[in-house]
Amino acid sequence: MTPSDAPRNRWSDLDRPPLNVPALRRDLLRPGGLWTALDVVAATGSTNSDLAGRAASLAEGTVLVAEEQTAGRGRLDRTWTAPARSGLFFSVYLTPGAVPVQRWGWLPLLAGVAAATGLARSAGVDTALKWPNDLLVTVDGEERKTGGILAERAGDGVVIGIGLNVSLRADELPAPTAASLALAGAVSTDRETLLRGVLRSLEQWYGQWRAADGDAAASGLQEAYAAGCATLGRTVRAQLPGDRVLTGEAVAIDGDGRLVLSSDDGLREPVSAGDIVHLRGAAGGLT
Repeated sequence: MTPSDAPRNRWSDLDRPPLNVPALRRDLLRPGGLWTALDVVAATGSTNSDLAGRAASLAEGTVLVAEEQTAGRGRLDRTWTAPARSGLFFSVYLTPGAVPVQRWGWLPLLAGVAAATGLARSAGVDTALKWPNDLLVTVDGEERKTGGILAERAGDGVVIGIGLNVSLRADELPAPTAASLALAGAVSTDRETLLRGVLRSLEQWYGQWRAADGDAAASGLQEAYAAGCATLGRTVRAQLPGDRVLTGEAVAIDGDGRLVLSSDDGLREPVSAGDIVHLRGAAGGLT
């Protein structure tokens, strides 16, 4: 039997060891903390779909991690796939409770701030936010996507999924515009270290936001998102629902988490949903 014919097991790629579930639970599941349950599965279609399907029976703070996702979903029904154990693919279930529902739209942006903050500490990589939910890193002077966030209402709360390319090599990238933390020069690609960093950051930001009754300005979330948002100050094209296209300069993130565009005629229009393309002002052109 040749090496290529040998059966693969969970230790076949020594550069990508499986997650140590007992250690993660020991470090993250603390009395009085946000995280109440943490499970890791070898493979699943989508951690978001799995949690959403069980939302009625879940406690707040449930975390589901997949070593491999076979049908991971992004915004606009885009797929997200990567080799097993090459990234972090996980979802959390949150029930904001008394926070007014109209403020729940900040949760994916909150997750973006938390992920960027956590990765800066644990991976030593500057991560920028592309509105509303992409995580960007710089590789060879060019901005590329290394992660994404998807939030969905489920039961009495929200499922937030985060996908991060961690150790993907250049020949494994799904698209030329994609990247990984390794390619961006991360000081650590240990997935347990990164997962701890992101979840602890998410707990901190979520706690501040809830304590402020979901007020993004009072909690510091609005300011933090704007500070880390690579979309602001750039000319962008927004593909809006109904096949409407709007082009203008991204000038602000308003109190509802919407991207405010200023057109050539000086009119300002907030965008609450849409596909955003950076047209100029980017480090490497269109993104």
